[in-house]
Amino acid sequence: MTAAAKVNLALEILDKRADGYHEIATVVQTVDLADRLVLHESDRLELECDAPGVPTDETNLALRAALALRDASGLERGVRIALGKRIPVAAGLGGGSSDAAAVLLGLNRLWGLRWAAGRLADVAVGLGMDVPFFLRGGVALGTGRGERLRPVVPAPLALVLMNPGTGVSAAEAYGRVTRTLYSDGTRCRAVITALRSRRPARVAASLYNGLEGAVIPAHPEIARMRAALLAAGALGAVMSGSGPTVFGVARSFEHARQIRARVTRGTWRCWAVRTVGGAAVRVAGVKKRGR
Repeated sequence: MTAAAKVNLALEILDKRADGYHEIATVVQTVDLADRLVLHESDRLELECDAPGVPTDETNLALRAALALRDASGLERGVRIALGKRIPVAAGLGGGSSDAAAVLLGLNRLWGLRWAAGRLADVAVGLGMDVPFFLRGGVALGTGRGERLRPVVPAPLALVLMNPGTGVSAAEAYGRVTRTLYSDGTRCRAVITALRSRRPARVAASLYNGLEGAVIPAHPEIARMRAALLAAGALGAVMSGSGPTVFGVARSFEHARQIRARVTRGTWRCWAVRTVGGAAVRVAGVKKRGR
């Protein structure tokens, strides 16, 4: 299976909720940078990963997804998850959430559950607010904590992703938010209108992330990466999610490759990617016992 990353074309903080979380509006878009997962039948639940430093215990969202689905289904089943990481960790790209969605969809097939999407989404929302989005993918407007989703008509875009090789936790980012960073949803509506135009320059001009003002003072490399992308020819650039990854919009995929070549440094990881209009998770590589 492959599990795609995402970027936030717009992210607005609307208010503070009574439960302590923030009410947000965000336009989320999948891209073709993806992790790879293979599910093998097993007598127990276990996870192996090819990336150093990635936990393989119950703190890993992919393994937590398997545990949650087993508990919800009442089955006494196991699985061995082989995870190949390409999406950087704690990067604002949703890699862990995408992996969790892939496990839910893969186990729905491997364990023969045949659950409808809505039933899987009930499990997904208990794992994290981004996980329900990755059950579907494409581009969507997320509201609430991001879990209430409305599909948006996609537009093909070429992007350049840039990551400094360090992580930022969502809790850290939202913990720095002040009321001065709140907005009213108009930025998301502007991005949706720009996507309908199918013009990269209009989309680039409407990019917005209200968390930048909270995160950049503690992580100034984000501003430097954004400036580097713009200087290299990106039509617009913004931080994705809670950071620290920054992405720039290009005129075409060839233009994205040119920008990537200009900004690549030893300490900054860069990818030229395309947006994905279809499913975030592509299910294959589910291994039956004895195969």
